[in-house]
Amino acid sequence: MKKEILLPEISENVTSGEVVNVLVSIGDHIEKDQSIIELETEKAAVEVPSPFAGEVVEIKIKSGDTINIGDVIMVIETEAGKEKKVDQIKTEKKDRKKENKEELLKEKATIERKEKIEKDYKENNVLKEEKKWQEVDKIKQVDIVPASPSVRRFARELGLDISNIKGSGPGGRISFDDIKNYNKQKQPIVTTSQTSVDLPDFSQWGEIRRETMTKVRQLTSESTTRAWQIIPHVTQYDKADITLLNQFMDSYKKTAEKKGIKLTITSVLIKILSHALKKYPRFNASLDIEKKEIIYKNYINIGVAVDTDRGLLVPVIHDIDKKNLMQIASELSEIAEKTRNKKITPEEMKGGNFTVSNLGSIGGTNFTPIIFWPQVAILGVSRTRIEPVFIDNKFEPRPILPLALSYDHRIIDGADGIRFLNWLTKTIENPFYSILEET
Repeated sequence: MKKEILLPEISENVTSGEVVNVLVSIGDHIEKDQSIIELETEKAAVEVPSPFAGEVVEIKIKSGDTINIGDVIMVIETEAGKEKKVDQIKTEKKDRKKENKEELLKEKATIERKEKIEKDYKENNVLKEEKKWQEVDKIKQVDIVPASPSVRRFARELGLDISNIKGSGPGGRISFDDIKNYNKQKQPIVTTSQTSVDLPDFSQWGEIRRETMTKVRQLTSESTTRAWQIIPHVTQYDKADITLLNQFMDSYKKTAEKKGIKLTITSVLIKILSHALKKYPRFNASLDIEKKEIIYKNYINIGVAVDTDRGLLVPVIHDIDKKNLMQIASELSEIAEKTRNKKITPEEMKGGNFTVSNLGSIGGTNFTPIIFWPQVAILGVSRTRIEPVFIDNKFEPRPILPLALSYDHRIIDGADGIRFLNWLTKTIENPFYSILEET
């Protein structure tokens, strides 16, 4: 029996993606849950599994295609005995009939409610003319909306009011595409001054090559532009002498390796930051500018910027304050590998309160990191350098770690920023009392 494999819902508010790679060929026998394509969305690169087993007889997509949820990916011939049972099909049909019947009953009750409002007005003159038509119109807009139950459910899942959506079908009937188009229009449009300026013809000076931006690069461009436009950034710099930190890591390096764990400066910084964010909770917050409120978070999730061949991605380690250093180091290594190997999921990139961007392995003396909205702060780390430090009336060569703290000046003042960075620097220079705590 031939079956079509459709692109399933990947993540909340993700409706499409770009096919990076097709992992099977026509004639291949695939197992249930076997990965069949690699897809890049606005949030992450994911592998899409097959919902059932069988032989691939037709492939509908190719690398580079942009496909939407519900599009046919490929057709397979399923194995005997693995088709749906007749009673299961009957049950599904019965459920659909029941759902449609309930929808019809709801619409009937709505119409009866409308008629009652009109009758009350005519007989008792209870409602004023203007109020009556407002109520009737409201009922028409909210309840008597021409759309199937599945379309209504899709709108609810996206948090949309279906009565605000104009249908393109017969009689104004609303389709899935109407929902998707309306949702896209609701997304914030990010513009820069450069978008309104025509580029020169670069080819007049020599050969050029154009390359389409990947989804990750497009998202990075939009999010950093939006953050730079709406957040008044302040960046403060400091340096930490990591002599004791290096000694600490050397002391526990073999213990970690026996457990298959690699201790890194980033993992130590993440643990120290969990204490810093508790001590200075405004750095572990978000700003609701419309309500003029600061949202403080009683949990500590830290994102870690990971350099990949597709661009910058930021997976998140959750509940840092409840994990010891070994657990953090192990999880950091795992998510970094998953991110670089395109195994990270959109859910694993959500919920960050603060971000660390460590470019030390690449180089540079310092940089100004851009905040990941709706967070309010980010720590940039550069390469360790040996510098002379004046100790006991003489200069000694010491490993110095450059730090750059960017924060949202709308809720964090300069004095708070330097207090946070001072505490962080001192703790990095003497880490023992803060990172050896067990959960």
